Amino acid sequence: MEIAIKLFQFILSISILVILHELGHFLPAKWFKTKVEKFYLFFDPWFSLVKKKVGETEYGIGWLPFGGYVKIAGMVDESMDTEQLKQPAQPWEFRAKPAWQRLIIMLGGVTVNFFLAWLIYSCLSLFNGEMYTDLTKFNNGIGVSEAGKKMGFQTGDKIVSIDGKPAERLENASINILFSNSVTVLRDGKEVTFKVNDEGVADVIKQREAKLYITPRIPMIIDSLATPASQASGLKKGDKVISINGKQTPYFDEVATTLNENKGKTIEIEVLRNGKPEVVSASVDKDGKLGVGVDQKSMLNFVTNKQYSFGESIPRGFARTIEALTMQVKQFKIMFNSKIQGYKNVGGPIAIVKSMPVDRDADGGFAINWPAFWSFTAMFSVWLAFLNLIPIPGLDGGHVLFTLYEIIVGKPVPQKVLENAQMIGVIFLLGLMLLIFGSDIFKIFTGKL
Repeated sequence: MEIAIKLFQFILSISILVILHELGHFLPAKWFKTKVEKFYLFFDPWFSLVKKKVGETEYGIGWLPFGGYVKIAGMVDESMDTEQLKQPAQPWEFRAKPAWQRLIIMLGGVTVNFFLAWLIYSCLSLFNGEMYTDLTKFNNGIGVSEAGKKMGFQTGDKIVSIDGKPAERLENASINILFSNSVTVLRDGKEVTFKVNDEGVADVIKQREAKLYITPRIPMIIDSLATPASQASGLKKGDKVISINGKQTPYFDEVATTLNENKGKTIEIEVLRNGKPEVVSASVDKDGKLGVGVDQKSMLNFVTNKQYSFGESIPRGFARTIEALTMQVKQFKIMFNSKIQGYKNVGGPIAIVKSMPVDRDADGGFAINWPAFWSFTAMFSVWLAFLNLIPIPGLDGGHVLFTLYEIIVGKPVPQKVLENAQMIGVIFLLGLMLLIFGSDIFKIFTGKL
């Protein structure tokens, strides 16, 4: 049932984005009296699930749910149907229209994607506000994983800024740091700026701990005893850990590090119980765990829930759209960083479906988390806008590039060049799809997905 809901959300989100993106091409094409032969949700190689011709346009739903398209007469597109192009241009064809009209038609899809993301983010800000983990409330600094330490952080650091820009939200900062050049922290009462180590970034990405390599430091208060060994240890719910083997470990990150150093050993734990110190013995398993749950209530102390008025939500929605776009550009760049090798961790449709958010309802079943769904849809809309603007033949950006060339030079790119470029673009995109799907399949078989 859970996977069905995730799959439904993915298909619904893609359907909304594809239909609106293609409408962004379709409407200006119609406005400029250009013939649109097909309007399809999803791709239809060999056959379609549904199709109906209305006027001059065939509307349909394909069986391959990875996008969609509008087929505009007189345009070199991914269908590679060039027979029509051998005839003289007709007034209703794309190639017969002025360059500025063709440019508007090609930019229509990404424009819709951008404004859709802006609208969604504005509505989310207005109706749901924004809940985030506030770095300014980390009075005891951050806890840092081994990968985080390799990046240059130290336990207890307080993050001040990233690339000179103030850092406020952990959720944004933990991602932005991965793409940054330098970070400024407050360390031992002094501001220290250091260059982020790419090897540490590579470890974070490889270990898929993008949200865990820096964490707020919370007291180690035991909330539950989950294993027979922990129940037999003498530990009790509500115990606050003070030290392990005489080493001061009042915070969770310090306890985790010390336990990892004592795998498979018996340790002496000093706890504060009912205001009095007690010492108990406990066994650490081979994975460096005690088998206890930690009281997470103190995490609420770091949370800020910011609300926005109607007037505030519109500029905030725009800012969130730009933030999402900036993030996509940075992620794209990191894919081709030879040190980080981000391309090895790229995720495709299978990974996206598995990551779709679901909630538990009152009866214990699964339900759609609508704010999370719309947040994903807005982010994905920005991603589609960015992806389609890349100047690769086969994408909107490729057509835009050739049209801009025509406007600047004063004459169109030769038809044969367009056809060859389109073929190269299609081959490149097919190769990219194989890489993405291959990555998903490899991760399934290796247990990494």
